[in-house]
Amino acid sequence: MASRSSRTTLVQPERLADAVRVVAAGDSLLAPVITQRLIAEYVRRPPPGSALPAELSELTERELVVLKLIARGLSNGEIATEPFLSEATVKTHVPHVLAKLRLRDRVHAVVLAYESGLVFPGAE
Repeated sequence: MASRSSRTTLVQPERLADAVRVVAAGDSLLAPVITQRLIAEYVRRPPPGSALPAELSELTERELVVLKLIARGLSNGEIATEPFLSEATVKTHVPHVLAKLRLRDRVHAVVLAYESGLVFPGAE
């Protein structure tokens, strides 16, 4: 006989039937723990348009643009296609951004940009 995992949760038949009806009707169903996590994440993020976090206040406007584009996963060459940015300018700004924010590499810059609310997943 197989043993049950400690993470296995039994669901009352009525709740399971209700969940099936909700999904069959085309609606979504999230477990309460997932809903709590989503709400906590939403509340934790700064509201759109709010002031920049203190750690980003040291960056110039152009460095902020470069950081946002780094966070979108663009290479230096791709960032250089933006108006008024040459690849040489980008190559100058990237190390300045990393140094001012005391970051080791671009990956850490991406994490900071998302955690600080500078960029959001799916937003352009």
